[in-house]
Formats: sequence, C-alpha cells, structure tokens
Amino acid sequence: MKYLFKEKTQSMEQKNIIKKAGLGIVAIFFAVKSFAGDPENLKNTTMEKFDIHVFPALPYAYDALEPYIDARTMEIHYDRHHRAYFNNFTAAIKGTNLENSTIEQIFSKISEAGDAVRNNGGGFYNHVFFWENLAPKSAGPSAELTAALVKEFGSLDKFREIFGNSAKSRFGSGWAWLYVTADKKLAVGSTPNQDNPLMDVSPIKGKPLLALDVWEHAYYLKYQNKRADYVDAFWNVVNWEEVSRRYREAVK
Repeated sequence: MKYLFKEKTQSMEQKNIIKKAGLGIVAIFFAVKSFAGDPENLKNTTMEKFDIHVFPALPYAYDALEPYIDARTMEIHYDRHHRAYFNNFTAAIKGTNLENSTIEQIFSKISEAGDAVRNNGGGFYNHVFFWENLAPKSAGPSAELTAALVKEFGSLDKFREIFGNSAKSRFGSGWAWLYVTADKKLAVGSTPNQDNPLMDVSPIKGKPLLALDVWEHAYYLKYQNKRADYVDAFWNVVNWEEVSRRYREAVK
C-alpha cells in the first residue's frame, strides 16, 4: 500500500511538473509574440524617424503575414538575420565619426566607410524598410501613387510585372526596389547584397518607396528554390499605405 501511495504521489508530482512546464512554454510563446507584435516596441525607429542606435520590434506578429510569409521564416529572418546586421553595424561604427551621423549621411559616403559598415548598415536599414512595407491587410496605392505608376509603367499590372521580373532576375542575393529618381520620376531596379538606392555605390540611385528582399533566407523555408512563387505572393502583403506615404514625402 505504501508503495502504491508513493507511486501515485510521484505520478501527481510529474503531472504538476509537466503542467507547469507547459504553462511556461505558453508564457514564453505569448511573450515572444507580444514583443514582435506590440507597436509600442517600435521605440520611434521607423522610416519617418530612423534611429541608427535602436533595434525596433516588428510592427506585427510573426504569423501575421501567413500564408504568404510563414511565421518561422519571419522569426528567423527578423530575430537572427536582421538582429545580426544591427549588432554588427553598431559595432562597426562605435567610436567613429559615423556614430553621430544619420543613416542617409552614412550611405551618401558608404564607399569610404568600409565593407562592414556597408554590408551591415545596409542590412539593418533595408530590413526596417522591408518590414514596414509589409502588412496583413492593405488597400491599394493612393490615387496619387496610382496615377504616377500608370503614367510611368502603363498600368498597375505592368508595374507589378516589371518589379517582379527585377526581383526574379536578380542573380544571387539582393533586393528589388521601386524608387523616385532625382528628377521625381518612378523607376524600378535591383541592388546586390545589402546595397540600396541611397548608397553612393549603388547602380540605381534615388529615394526608395518599396523593397523586396530576395535573399534565400527570406523565403527558402516555405518556397525552397521557387523564388518566383515568393515574389508573386509578395503582392498580397504590400503595405500600400506606407508606400504611398513614402511617395508623398519623396516628391515634395
């Protein structure tokens, strides 16, 4: 009888441990999800007010863009790749005159800054830019931006085709961009690695409006080698409100 009682007591203790462990896992899950999805965590680091010293949270939860971009990819992309770019960038500028510069000032002379600043600064900035031009739900571009896209490319469908081809044809890793040129015209192009249109080394130059990350880490878990499928799915989660805001600012 004593043995049976002891066995039953141990069984209850094991259940309590499992229950507590389960609650702990749930608590961790919601803590992580809350951190990723709470707009208060942005800490003023947005494309309107970009702070080179702050690593911002995502403006939505990891699973918010399902099924087009899966939660696991978002978590790894944001919390490992993006965070590593930020950490390496801040380490590279620490103690230099770049530490008190704006990101635009750094990019305007990136050819003088060295590869560590170029690659990691680009990776940090490009991803903040990318997260903000994505959203779970979004209307289409503003009337002003729509008119400009139609004028430049012939139609919205033609613009999507040209932009998509730019992303699909980028050899290796890089980014596709919609941007405004110095003469206030819309243009589409791509950059290698973590370069962007603000950099003095970039093959395309202007104020970026829309970005698509075509590094494999951005899509490989879900789409494997089918980059074209990932590019096509991208249009379902474009934050046109943010892209339209960027356009208004760029053409002032």
